[in-house]
Amino acid sequence: MTSDRSPSSAGAVLPGARGPATPYRMTVTTALPHADAVALADEQLASWLKQEGCEEPPPTSDAAAGAPPAAERLRLGERVLLDRDHGPLRGGPGTGRYDRRRLRTPAPHGTRQLTLTVATGAGGPTWFRLEAETHSTGSGVRTPCRVPVPELARTLLPLLDAADGPAAVHSAPRVITADEVDDLIDELCDPERRLPTVVASVPVNLPLDHWVQEVVRPLCRQLPGLANAYVLDPGARTGFNVALEYHTVYGGAVRTYLPEVDPASRQDGVRHPVLARGRIEQDLRGAAGLLAREPRRLAADQPLPPTLAAVPVLRVPPPQLRPAAERTTVAVPAGTGAGASTAAAVDRAVDPVAELAALAREEQQDRAEQQARADELERVRHTLRLERRDRGQTREAHEVRLRTGTRGVLAGRHCSGPGAVGRRGAAQSAGRPVKPETFTELLARIGEFPLLTFTGDQKSALALDGLQCVGAGWARLAWDGLTALQEYAEAAVRGAAGGDFKQWCEHTPDGCHRFPPRKAVRGESRTVFSHTKWKRERMLPVPECVDASRRAFMGAHLRIGGGRTAPRLHYLDDCSGSGRIYVGYIGLHLTNTRTN
Repeated sequence: MTSDRSPSSAGAVLPGARGPATPYRMTVTTALPHADAVALADEQLASWLKQEGCEEPPPTSDAAAGAPPAAERLRLGERVLLDRDHGPLRGGPGTGRYDRRRLRTPAPHGTRQLTLTVATGAGGPTWFRLEAETHSTGSGVRTPCRVPVPELARTLLPLLDAADGPAAVHSAPRVITADEVDDLIDELCDPERRLPTVVASVPVNLPLDHWVQEVVRPLCRQLPGLANAYVLDPGARTGFNVALEYHTVYGGAVRTYLPEVDPASRQDGVRHPVLARGRIEQDLRGAAGLLAREPRRLAADQPLPPTLAAVPVLRVPPPQLRPAAERTTVAVPAGTGAGASTAAAVDRAVDPVAELAALAREEQQDRAEQQARADELERVRHTLRLERRDRGQTREAHEVRLRTGTRGVLAGRHCSGPGAVGRRGAAQSAGRPVKPETFTELLARIGEFPLLTFTGDQKSALALDGLQCVGAGWARLAWDGLTALQEYAEAAVRGAAGGDFKQWCEHTPDGCHRFPPRKAVRGESRTVFSHTKWKRERMLPVPECVDASRRAFMGAHLRIGGGRTAPRLHYLDDCSGSGRIYVGYIGLHLTNTRTN
């Protein structure tokens, strides 16, 4: 049902935020007549259902222009329900008509819902709206941070002749030449434009085709139905930037132009965000999520056009029953009674009360199964939390006994003395979480951060314990950084972080853990990124769902120590993708111009 994964495998749950994922909403107009648009949507929906092994829905009966709303519910498979309704728009038969399809399919710990609406007003265009969302069975279930672009959006856009105002809506980026610059500028400034427009530039040292195929297309993978994407060729770039001197884009950067562009206003240029080439090349997948964030927010917040706003609320009656007596004519053998030589009518009675009760039992069983799976998941998580707490308490008591018996020297590994025990006891008595004194303990407790995953080699982090005399407090500072990263991730997956982790540190919300902004570094220098060996050191492990190569460049890092050894914590912010932050390295400073 989604294109980011095959429909059958879309059940794989990505770790993410607790609660509902951000929905997908596409709103366009179509040049097709109302009936043709509905028929096309039904055809594509039936094709997808057939691929999934579900029953194909029966054809719908044509709705007369003034007919009252009609709704029905069809069961097409196990926990697969299709609701269909049609009728006049609110305001009376003369205001227009609508057709709607709502498909519900099972998802791990919840239900996926796809709603497709076609509405045509009196004398107006035909509107087409596609919505995809996920409903979780409980607040304790982690879901992806956003619903992927439905496959139907990609297949329907080219067939619908979809438009946003006067501009056609494309499913893939389109290259703009010098002759087409004026048309693009007219589209950006058109007051009827509702969707954002993404314009990409090409670096001067790279061929156009290579940049489009290797960078722009993957970068715009999450934009179909949410924004139009264009690529300026070298000839178009000059004319475009001369005409829009306050809204320029160049050097491989990508700019998102929101509706109502004012080309003569310098202040208006600040309103349209720019994604730099360095950020794109550093993490293409993360940049794609970042680029789609504003179009998705705009699609969710924008009010409905009047025609779609006039569509009534979907009210599905109980499943339509067969008539109480369905008659069928059968041949009766001769000699069975009076009139045996003629056909006899035999009634096959159906009890409507029994059928309603059976359907109600099926619905109740489905809900019970979903709740049972959610309860089982929560029990497993609760057991894991208890095990972590017990291990932490046991380890805590063991370390206190060691420190007390050896006057603060823990097997020669570090130089923390009795004061460390005092600090730990004071923190415990104050009800605050105790910070680890060693990286051995830090790694053992990293599971306390549910949105952080350590993917690196533990040896580099454990080696820092032997250097604690040089810089006591490294483990505590690293713990502070992890705590701030966890709080940032919780906000980022909800779209409430307000920027990257550096900005989070500079403007930490009240009540959240503060980490020094000067110790949070967005990325490595261009020299490090361009040096093959140094860049390879920072290609650190990630899950396959993040990158097929299981490696990703982690230039963002935290300074958890100073001096010649200068320990660092490298991480990858994938909150806009898988909804997690991956810590790929904790250890001494990796090679750069200042290290030997």
